[in-house]
Amino acid sequence: MWKVLLVEDEVFVRESVREIIAWEELGFTVSGEAGNGAEALEMIRGDTPDLVISDIVMPEMDGVELLRRTREEGFDSRFVMLTCMNDFENVRQAMEYGASNYILKLSMSVNSLRDTLRKISGELEKNRKAEPDMPKESPPPPSLPAHEELTSHPEIQKILHYLHEHYAEDITVKSMSQYVMMAENYVSTLFKKKTGHTLIHYLHRVRVDQAIRLLTDSDLPVYEIGNRVGFVSDNYFIKIFKRLTAQTPSQYRHQQREKPDRLSL
Repeated sequence: MWKVLLVEDEVFVRESVREIIAWEELGFTVSGEAGNGAEALEMIRGDTPDLVISDIVMPEMDGVELLRRTREEGFDSRFVMLTCMNDFENVRQAMEYGASNYILKLSMSVNSLRDTLRKISGELEKNRKAEPDMPKESPPPPSLPAHEELTSHPEIQKILHYLHEHYAEDITVKSMSQYVMMAENYVSTLFKKKTGHTLIHYLHRVRVDQAIRLLTDSDLPVYEIGNRVGFVSDNYFIKIFKRLTAQTPSQYRHQQREKPDRLSL
């Protein structure tokens, strides 16, 4: 079953979406519900859904910002946006960030939602079948190359220095674009071009590198190490660490401590 997260601040609309579809018949199950984007982002970090059906206009964090932050942090959940008739600018932005489709709330029908779910189910199944043939991501080197060597571009260099010095803080593409006083989309594109990584993926690598040092050289609990290097939750720390090293933090620490002391005779 493909997992679905419903994100809508109007409880009536959320319940309507949940009730009008026989999810299991289409291969889906509603794994969670959230009333705003901030709440949804925490849920995505903890248990990433295959599909997010999200309203655009919500308090605290709207649907477009939720989609943007989700993509920044490396999650590839499909998104379907619920929108009103006159919300074309937000729809355009959502599609730019990779939303699969949008549905007008006022004219939403069972057939339109079923058709969308069938399409997304087909895409997810196709990707799942293709995964065994894709090259697996190899674990990163023990540490990233010194940031002084990566690029001579002054603004990107400034961002890299900031990431290495402030990795434990709350960092986003938006905050870094403001830091160097450049447009957000331009910074995102330029960073990827100059370093070969998205800004958030690079930050993840910096944080995991620091976590590796703490796992090796200290007896701090795993949850405290994740917090110290800037991850917002234990589950998110473990998910990113395993994505980059193919091991959980605990497995990595155990493996390191099981290695024979090469200096002993």
